[in-house]
Amino acid sequence: MAIQTNQIVSIEYEVNDGEKVVDSNIGGEPLVFMFGKGQIIPGLESAIANMSIGEKAEVLVKAEDAYGEYNNEAIQEVPKDQFSGIDLETGMTLYGQGEDGGTVQVTVKEIGSDNVIIDFNHPLAGKDLAFIVSVNNIREASADEMVSGIPVENQQDDCCSTGGGTGCGC
Repeated sequence: MAIQTNQIVSIEYEVNDGEKVVDSNIGGEPLVFMFGKGQIIPGLESAIANMSIGEKAEVLVKAEDAYGEYNNEAIQEVPKDQFSGIDLETGMTLYGQGEDGGTVQVTVKEIGSDNVIIDFNHPLAGKDLAFIVSVNNIREASADEMVSGIPVENQQDDCCSTGGGTGCGC
């Protein structure tokens, strides 16, 4: 039976970029997400759509259905003084705030005497990804999960409302 939009799905996976394993949760905590909400890459979501609990598959997700094609225009030269206090290294990943307020991830491509070249592409952009994926569980979302879009397994404990506010920023 096909997985339905808004169902909560739990998977284990290993992903290879053609050169090496770049991520895996096999033997660890499963990835839990709400199906049909764009919480995982589109190519993987569509590939598991007809899988059942306990089923395992090898899936090739093309770059355009993963993190997109590599965009040469996503390279930017920035004055080095914008990185004061950071011990820059070529290849390192930095996080900042984008114009929309969201988190932006960049990779340091080159460090010059006055400027730094950064890459806004996702590190896996332009790469086809080979997954080994197994479906651990499929269940209906609760009313709260439907409203929030967040599976209960991924929700943070709100220690402030439970009176256990010590050390949690309350």
